[in-house]
Amino acid sequence: MIAITELQTFLADVLPEALQHLRRMVDINSFTTNAEGVNRVGNITAECFAELGFKPAFVESENPAHGRHLILQRNAHAGKPVLLVTHLDTVFPPDEELRHNFRWKESPAEGRIYGPGTVDIKGGTVLIWMMLRALRDHAPRLFDETHWIIAANAAEEVMSADFAVRVRELCPDGARAVLVFEGGQIKGTDYQIVTARKGRAEYRITSEGRAAHAGSSHAEGVNAIVALCDAVKTAAAITDYAAGLTVNVGHIYGGTALNRVPHEAIAELEVRAYEQSAMQRAHTALKSLVAKNPVAQEARLKVECLGRTPAWPASEATARVFSYWADAALQLGLRAVATSRGGLSDANYLCGLGPTLDGLGPSGANAHCSERSADGSKVPEYVDVDSFVPKAAMNILALSRLLASR
Repeated sequence: MIAITELQTFLADVLPEALQHLRRMVDINSFTTNAEGVNRVGNITAECFAELGFKPAFVESENPAHGRHLILQRNAHAGKPVLLVTHLDTVFPPDEELRHNFRWKESPAEGRIYGPGTVDIKGGTVLIWMMLRALRDHAPRLFDETHWIIAANAAEEVMSADFAVRVRELCPDGARAVLVFEGGQIKGTDYQIVTARKGRAEYRITSEGRAAHAGSSHAEGVNAIVALCDAVKTAAAITDYAAGLTVNVGHIYGGTALNRVPHEAIAELEVRAYEQSAMQRAHTALKSLVAKNPVAQEARLKVECLGRTPAWPASEATARVFSYWADAALQLGLRAVATSRGGLSDANYLCGLGPTLDGLGPSGANAHCSERSADGSKVPEYVDVDSFVPKAAMNILALSRLLASR
């Protein structure tokens, strides 16, 4: 049994060292296609965990523009692993960081640290380090008897599927738990733990009309934009909030000159839902647009699915694992709340390995934002310094219960 007061004191003592690691990572630009920067963050991450006995393996991404994925393992002979998931990349190109002077900035008065990746997800990486450092010192038997895998995606921000393929190869029999360290929101004493995420499908609708001179031969043309607009309105109406189903039209373009009836127009959209049945319902409805073409028969519509990311649906197995976090929160005088998110993470691809939780990293806000308004109403990404110790303590207590329940 881990003594809570001693654990909290230990975590508070190692927090300055953890923040030193975090600063080293944040000071390096690791935009997804800045492969050199991503690899440098990977090297620093491997150094951090070397003292805990983790052996690194660097895996080349399928896309040569991306850096190397990092896999860290300890006690690989000890059965099904506990899989701890993070990533190395951020969404900020180097010129954006320079343009907005977006870099490591401590604000003690606010209890925040601003900077690229502070909460998404470099803060999550160092929180993993804090947890494992504490387990080594306060629960050495559990630490030594567990097969640990820390998997760091080099291109999570573009949802590279090859990372999940490599990780699944390391877990042929599945995982005892898949724990993802994206930032976790805190509202008062309520700590949100993610237990499901929506899936996503991308579509392109192409409208093929007939070009004609807009002045002298307008009647001979078939306007592809008009056909597409009607189709897009029908597509957007598929949204069903009660079912957790959304259709978002993100791009629409077409035509050339104003004096020409446009012969082609294109719209791109995405569909998100928690349940596969809802995704399939949307797919069927979109495909039916071809038969329901509302313009003259000469105009043709084509609907293509460009790609899919699977949903991570809620499950009884995940609910059972979440109960350990709920109990741990109560021990700390806090409350863990199960929540679902519409955004994607590596959990979407890895949840099939075992019960999965996400949002286990520190609290913060404004991920993917680098600008600060003059009046201070808009601030860039930051992490809440005071969230590291309670979140790490909660994760450790819950994980200890999970590992002892074998």
